[in-house]
Amino acid sequence: MAVLVIADHDGSTVRDTTHKTVTAARALGGDVHVLVVGQGAKGVADQAAKIDGVSKVLLAESAELGKTLAEAVEATVLPLAGGYDAVLAPATTDGKNFAPRLAAKLDVAPISDIIEVVAPDTFVRPIYAGNALETIKSADAKKVITVRPTAFTAAGEGGSAQVETVSGGSAPKTDFVSEEMVKSDRPELGAAKIVVSGGRALGSAEEFHAVMDPLADKLGAAVGASRAAVDAGYAPNDYQVGQTGKVVAPGLYIAIGISGAIQHLAGMKDSKVIVAINKDADAPIFQVADYGLVADYKTAVPELMKALG
Repeated sequence: MAVLVIADHDGSTVRDTTHKTVTAARALGGDVHVLVVGQGAKGVADQAAKIDGVSKVLLAESAELGKTLAEAVEATVLPLAGGYDAVLAPATTDGKNFAPRLAAKLDVAPISDIIEVVAPDTFVRPIYAGNALETIKSADAKKVITVRPTAFTAAGEGGSAQVETVSGGSAPKTDFVSEEMVKSDRPELGAAKIVVSGGRALGSAEEFHAVMDPLADKLGAAVGASRAAVDAGYAPNDYQVGQTGKVVAPGLYIAIGISGAIQHLAGMKDSKVIVAINKDADAPIFQVADYGLVADYKTAVPELMKALG
């Protein structure tokens, strides 16, 4: 069996999600190759070549791939797919964008958001906002799979794979218009080891940032938010944690003023340690919390900041 992993990167660095997807790919058995798509991404390909368990790295470059347009990625992978039994990508925004398109062109059913590889043809994925697990056995000869990175450990370094250049696809019917990048000195939410999240109980955007930003800076943490807080305008969309936001599994997750709706729990309940601060003792967040504090955040957070020095 040969498996192709489509790398997730920022143009200069391979993201941890790629290492975790390689771990899933290795569980399928056989050779694991990594495809790096982008523009000016030779450095990324060299980094991918060092991932343990990777036997070859393919580098495809074009202007369209530099923006990770789904049509261009599909046009790049499709000619390569004949040599692989499975194509895997992290279940990121990009992976969820191009994987279904690729599956449609290959006339196979996409297998999304897997959290376990049972066998080369059998996988486990969460459904119903993570309240149930579904085991899927695929009869397709070729499989297109997105992997939930938080469910797998990252593959180590130490590999020495060969880097080979392949043709990059184009997207003649698609034009890239613009993008708005959020710049922050804090860790990226999906990869952070500590996340502090705020909910609608904080009352306003000003209060949200006045409470969350100093705490995040003190802990070296990323800032997240519930959907209710985002919908209320307290925090930007890229802060949202949950079923329709980002799925995170940090070593420490601190939820402040978050009641714990099922959609939010689906995005953070795999965190190693969960701390909840809420004045409602019956809040659902306490059902998944390792440590729960029934208190007003206006009292609890300043005390925590003082304790942290």
